[in-house]
Amino acid sequence: MNILNADGDFNLHTHTKYCDGHDDPEELIQRALELGFKVLGFSGHEYADYDLDVCMTRENTLKYRESVLALKKKYADRITVRLGIERDYYSEPDDFPYEYIIGSVHYVKKDGVYISVDDTAEKTQRFVDEYFDGDYRGYVEAYYDTVAGIIDKTGADIVGHFDIVTKFNEGNRYFDEHSTWYKKAALRALASVARTRPIIEINTGAMARGYRTRPYPDRFILDEADRLGCPIILSSDCHNKAELNFGFDRFCQL
Repeated sequence: MNILNADGDFNLHTHTKYCDGHDDPEELIQRALELGFKVLGFSGHEYADYDLDVCMTRENTLKYRESVLALKKKYADRITVRLGIERDYYSEPDDFPYEYIIGSVHYVKKDGVYISVDDTAEKTQRFVDEYFDGDYRGYVEAYYDTVAGIIDKTGADIVGHFDIVTKFNEGNRYFDEHSTWYKKAALRALASVARTRPIIEINTGAMARGYRTRPYPDRFILDEADRLGCPIILSSDCHNKAELNFGFDRFCQL
C-alpha cells in the first residue's frame, strides 16, 4: 500500500479559528514543531452559504490566507507550511490558487434541501425520517452517489473522510456496514473517484472526537483504493491542536 506520511511527521487536514477549529494558525505551527513535524498543511472549510456554522466566511477566508501565507514565510527555515482548502461538493469555489484541495461531501441534497451527514446523530435521524421516509439505505446510497462526482466537482487532490456517512453508525446502529448493498455503494463511488488516482486519506478525526473506534475509511475501502492505484495519506482532520497527530503512532505501526 502506497502510504504517504507513513512516519506521521506531517498533517495536511488542519482547521483553524477561521472556520470551526479552535486555534490560531501560529499555535498549530508551534504544536507541529513540538511534535517534530516536517510539514503542516492548513485546509479551512471553504465558504458555503448553507454551512455558515462551520465554514469560513468570505472575510475570514481572506484573513486565513493572509495569516497562513505570512506564517509560511516566518517559519520557512523550521517547517514547511502549506495553504490548502477543504472544498465541499456543494460549496462555492473561488479562483485562489491553493496549494492543494481536499474534496469532501458533508451534505446530501434532497428536494432542494442540504442535509448534513455529520452534524449530530439526532439531526441525521430526523433528516432521514423526513426526506428518505426512514430509509437509511436510500440516504447512504445518495451520499455515495454524491461522493462519486467529488473529483469532477471540486478538482480535489485528496478525497476527505470517504465514508463519513458512517459517523454516527458505530456498532451498525442505523445500517449494516458489512452488508452487500453497502459495500457495493461505497465501492461504486470509489471506482468513479479513482479514475484520476487521487489521494485517499485515513482520517482519525471521528476517533479523536469520540464518534468512531476506527478511522475513515473502512479497511475494505482502503484495500480497494490501493488496488486501484490511489495513494493513501494519514491525517487527523485536526480541529484542536491537542489532537494534531491523534492516532498517528497507532496507525504508523500498523
